[in-house]
Amino acid sequence: MNNRILVTGGAGYIGSHTTIALLQAGYDVVIADNFSNSERWIPDRISTLSGHVVQCHELDLRNHAATLECLHQVRPDGVIHFGALKSVGESIANPLHYYQNNVTGTLNLLDAMQHIGCNNLVFSSSATVYGYPDRCPISEDAALHAINPYGRTKLMMEQAIEDIGTSSPGFHAAVLRYFNPAGAHDSGQLGELPRGAPNNLVPFVAQVAAGLRPEVKVFGGDYKTPDGTGIRDYIHVMDLAQAHVHALEYLRDRKQGLVVNLGTGSGYSVIEIIDAFSRASGRQIAYQITDRRPGDADACYADPSLAEKLLGWRASRGLDTICADAWRWQIHLQQN
Repeated sequence: MNNRILVTGGAGYIGSHTTIALLQAGYDVVIADNFSNSERWIPDRISTLSGHVVQCHELDLRNHAATLECLHQVRPDGVIHFGALKSVGESIANPLHYYQNNVTGTLNLLDAMQHIGCNNLVFSSSATVYGYPDRCPISEDAALHAINPYGRTKLMMEQAIEDIGTSSPGFHAAVLRYFNPAGAHDSGQLGELPRGAPNNLVPFVAQVAAGLRPEVKVFGGDYKTPDGTGIRDYIHVMDLAQAHVHALEYLRDRKQGLVVNLGTGSGYSVIEIIDAFSRASGRQIAYQITDRRPGDADACYADPSLAEKLLGWRASRGLDTICADAWRWQIHLQQN
């Protein structure tokens, strides 16, 4: 593998932070994004923060002809694929939109990659492919049982990638199953930018701390956990970004694929997140415990040992850093 990497969804939350990590590692990066869940100023912000110019193509992967044209123009040596919708609730309300965007878009991308002979893919998957975990920590050999349309699209995409790898021995993919990305770039000038009410806990808590929302609704206080609230594995977005750089190096050096979990190996409860954010912001954060949501597990956290073994990677930033960086980003948003 040479140096040019196409990052689909590169203006999104994880994609933008990964693009910075790639640029700083010496890669020539081209972003492709349809800006359905991201802002058009983000590529410029990436260039400013990284000190490297990043090219950007506006592209909807559902358009097969445009996807093929983009790949022919860019001629990447590898692709990192973030270009998918990611809200569980939205996927339940509008499953067809999710299947069209996530599955059809991925198939178009894979087809275009085959057309130009690009055989290295890093795929953004999710711990949602495990459904209700039967044990924690969750290892890669746990049963796969997605329980919502979003999770099912991720699982379908994984299966398509696996089948293509079986039929095309030269094609290699690193499938990375994320747990709960959180935090922001340490500059405070790039982070998660939800439209409307955040789906994820940390940006929601940040908005409550900032006075934009009255309180955090804690769904369930009677789980079998030390404080009764659900436990999840929160991984700093810049740790996650670095894992993608390691995955590209693995594909280049080993010329074989892999499937690994990306998490910290430990979990934090909702109350622990609220308390940590209160420390980071210096503000009291109001919350109210309400009924459980259907389908939420008591605890869900990764066994990240395979990623450390194969990629030489492990998360290095803890909860306090996640909250401090997310708060710095929230302050930046309010001042600009």
